[in-house]
Amino acid sequence: MTTRPAATAASVAFAAVAVAHLVAQLVAPESSFTDISQWFAMPLLAAALAASAPPPRTRLVGLVLVALGFSWLGDTAPDLFDGDASFLVMVGFFLCAQVVYIVAFVPYRAGSILHRRRWALVIPVVAVAALIVACAPGAGVLLVPVVVYGLLLATMAVLATGVSPVVATGAVLFVVSDALIALGAFTALAVPGFAIMATYLAAQALIAVGARAVAEPMLSSPDRAAAS
Repeated sequence: MTTRPAATAASVAFAAVAVAHLVAQLVAPESSFTDISQWFAMPLLAAALAASAPPPRTRLVGLVLVALGFSWLGDTAPDLFDGDASFLVMVGFFLCAQVVYIVAFVPYRAGSILHRRRWALVIPVVAVAALIVACAPGAGVLLVPVVVYGLLLATMAVLATGVSPVVATGAVLFVVSDALIALGAFTALAVPGFAIMATYLAAQALIAVGARAVAEPMLSSPDRAAAS
């Protein structure tokens, strides 16, 4: 199977699983199918990215693949636990994913709002602060890991603005998805699983697509790809 057909097949499979999962979230959110379909989403997205960017891969693409791996663990491992332990396992693996995304996006920081339009930093700062204030009363002993994760998530989103508009959009959707999870877990707000998963799947897909697009010029030059 050549690279392009393999990438297309994996992309179509990811899209089909994502759509099926979201439909299940609407019609049967408590069914086992929602868990099973979620288990397959990130591996298929990673397969699509890997097939579309064969070795030698750029640093960005390689790290996004690692982050997708940690995200898959965050999607699956919590099913082996109950209660607070399940939540902590999920946060732990997604925290690892956010750290990897931060490492992936750091080289692009010169183009981010850290160095351009610094006034825009007030948006993630206020958003994270508001989320922490809203969740603090119900978080209890989980408040510290939630705060740490929130700070890393905001850092990831800020750095993503330097990579590309597509990656930045994906990062913002990631923030929205995780904020919905936190609000659903620690406040009285009823957050539908469809909203959480729709933003999450779109976020990961946009980050992967954006990383591949940024890597495209380098992939056409072996010397530049090796240097990256």
